Amino acid sequence: MKRADKEQLVIELKEKLEGATALYYTDFTGLNVKRMTELRRRFRRANVDYVVIKNTLALRAVNESGLVSQRLRGPTGLVVTKDPVTAAKLLTDFAKENDQKPSVKGGLFEGKSIDKAQVTKLAAMPSREQMLAQLGAGLQSPLAAFVGALNGVLYTFVGALEALRIQRESAAGST
Repeated sequence: MKRADKEQLVIELKEKLEGATALYYTDFTGLNVKRMTELRRRFRRANVDYVVIKNTLALRAVNESGLVSQRLRGPTGLVVTKDPVTAAKLLTDFAKENDQKPSVKGGLFEGKSIDKAQVTKLAAMPSREQMLAQLGAGLQSPLAAFVGALNGVLYTFVGALEALRIQRESAAGST
């Protein structure tokens, strides 16, 4: 590969990294072309980039983007994403289906270095949609209780008015 092509690859990867919140390093050794294509397809559907690039070029792009990365060894694929939980879920689910391949080497999350265990923890977290649903349910519960309390006060007030009406009717009828 010519030097200009390498520089262009580094620039493109650096641009992708600037908008990302997470970067995971994977070792894709043992994945055939069919499995690798399926992995890329899944990532593409979730708007996650999966880049296979020489380690020296990857490190240059990561370091030029202002992040500090660990030393990489062996074949490396980079998962670049704005949604770290979804990407971690896709990666770990795919690995479970395919004899733990690709394996996670580590990565960067919001500018900090993370290891394989932390990527696994991210994968175990609920998705953004699930968290929003839980938040909505959590907010709905106190609001429903408040509405119930207001309803109770209203029924008590209506009951008191009804009792007053009956009392006045009986007082007017006895006179």
